[in-house]
Amino acid sequence: MSDGAAQRIPGPPSPWPTRPLGATGLEVSTFGFGAGPLGGLFDEVGEEEAQAALEAAWAAGVRFFDVAPHYGAGLAERRLGAFLAGKPREEFVVATKVGRLLVDDADLDTAAEQEGFRGGLAKRRVRDYSADGVRRSLSDSLERLGLDRVDVVFVHDPHDYEREATTTALPELARLRDEGVVTAIGAGVDDLGMQARFVRTGLVDVLLVPGRWTLLDRSAGAELLPLCLERGVSVVVGGALNSGILADPSPGARFDYAPAPEQVLALARRQQDVCGRHGCSLLQAALQFPLRHPAVVGVLVGLRSPAEARAAAADLASPVPVRCWEELELLALPVRP
Repeated sequence: MSDGAAQRIPGPPSPWPTRPLGATGLEVSTFGFGAGPLGGLFDEVGEEEAQAALEAAWAAGVRFFDVAPHYGAGLAERRLGAFLAGKPREEFVVATKVGRLLVDDADLDTAAEQEGFRGGLAKRRVRDYSADGVRRSLSDSLERLGLDRVDVVFVHDPHDYEREATTTALPELARLRDEGVVTAIGAGVDDLGMQARFVRTGLVDVLLVPGRWTLLDRSAGAELLPLCLERGVSVVVGGALNSGILADPSPGARFDYAPAPEQVLALARRQQDVCGRHGCSLLQAALQFPLRHPAVVGVLVGLRSPAEARAAAADLASPVPVRCWEELELLALPVRP
């Protein structure tokens, strides 16, 4: 890492604790803003509502923002950039991702669902994990964000592109880190075996682990998190609510982006009952659970409204009784391979 990158160490004026991100010198707040909803994840979000959600999160002390070109085909990055344009650069940390280039497509029906998003920009997503693709993707992201650099870059969703991620994308990100263009690099994918292999390359500073270290699904705790702790690799947890079921386990709730199976709903309701008996909410426990592991530095919360931002801040700040944690410890889905 270059001297220029090492000197850029934000100290966010935030009520949330910060934790060091690997050996990069960067620190992130434990409460992070997941910007997927700003790109219309599942449902469209209007511009005014998106900006109000960001403003409410900032007012609550959030200074860590995670975004990606995939989110609304660039819409989330544009919205986040417009918001951050009025904020001091030294006060916030931004993470974005590479692996998808965005190509103009005037014929695209943006009102229809496009890879899980509605109302995004008229751009087609093209997978590209090449060295040139990494640099182009990051350059495009910086333009949409209106920034001259970002702090963290993840290789995004390389499910069928592990070879390219390992041989071209991560090495190119490492070069960008050495050049001082970014401070920390890593990968974001729900394949735990793949993530472990990325750790063993010695290239990554941080992993984004979506939906695999949650109150319901604790699969990452079996091997990946201990490995990260051993190797000094930090973990940011995304999808802490498993697509919403841990916010409200009602019929029709989503689990991992699909309708939740009945047995998963039943388990979430049992967890909800335990929380209720101890005077707290399922949402409180779900948001706080990931941070109980020492490898985890932050939890990303997808927010689409000011009310959600304020509620998440309150839930993260409200203690969960020890006895509640003890009972919840016994209630989880089987560990995935």
